[in-house]
Amino acid sequence: MKDSSRTPRPKMAPKRPEAVTFGPALHNAWQLHADRISFVRQPLAPQPLLIDARPQPIEIDLAHSALVVVDMQNDFCHPEGWFAQKGIDTESARRPIPVLQGLLPAWREAGGAVVWLNWGIRADKRNLSPTVQFKGKRRADAVGYAEHSPIDHGASLVQGSWGAQVIDELELAPADITVHKHRLSGFWDNEFDSLLRQQGITTLLFAGINTDRCVFSTLQDAAFLGYDCVLLEDACSTPSPAFVTQGVLYIVELLHGFVATAAALRLSLSRS
Repeated sequence: MKDSSRTPRPKMAPKRPEAVTFGPALHNAWQLHADRISFVRQPLAPQPLLIDARPQPIEIDLAHSALVVVDMQNDFCHPEGWFAQKGIDTESARRPIPVLQGLLPAWREAGGAVVWLNWGIRADKRNLSPTVQFKGKRRADAVGYAEHSPIDHGASLVQGSWGAQVIDELELAPADITVHKHRLSGFWDNEFDSLLRQQGITTLLFAGINTDRCVFSTLQDAAFLGYDCVLLEDACSTPSPAFVTQGVLYIVELLHGFVATAAALRLSLSRS
């Protein structure tokens, strides 16, 4: 006899296949479904963060912000790097290290993106103008771009070389982004602008070296391109005279963006 006391097991609806995504970020992707392709993006929830800055306090959206760390590389910062072997004092280049060691973990933990913007040139130097090549060498007996120093760690600042790597004291995380440049500004002749826009980044906070050279050149171009720009003055450094930095800070506050500190940013992160 059939046991009528048993409850029939309900039929399960067939499991729908999950959508496949196509895009550079989860919030900027198409969704491929069984019956359609969806162009509808999944927006990121805003993450407002208030930071003390000059000339006014600012509120950024962590979900659309990136900390850009400029040129903290062996050839500039290491005692056996290209600059040190040229006789250039590395003290100023190393000054941002402890500041960044404190800031980076807090920034990442809050969900902020990190971009390492590094010199990384072609070994054949074919896209480096005469001006760039001369300013990197200046004398016939000196060591220039893509050349070998007496303590030979490889060709100076060539992409993939020891000298082009970020110094060991600063840790790269798997989610960090690395962009190679071959000009003072990080926006020339590479993918930096496209990469930021595809990730939905609208606000850039700048750290690294040198304040008046690669940092300022990149920040200025970022402002020209419509990004929100914040210079973290205690996370930047330069061997140039103090009045040069004061001039950069003045111009940034006046025209290009805002000046804040890593200390103020960390304080805001701790309160969020």
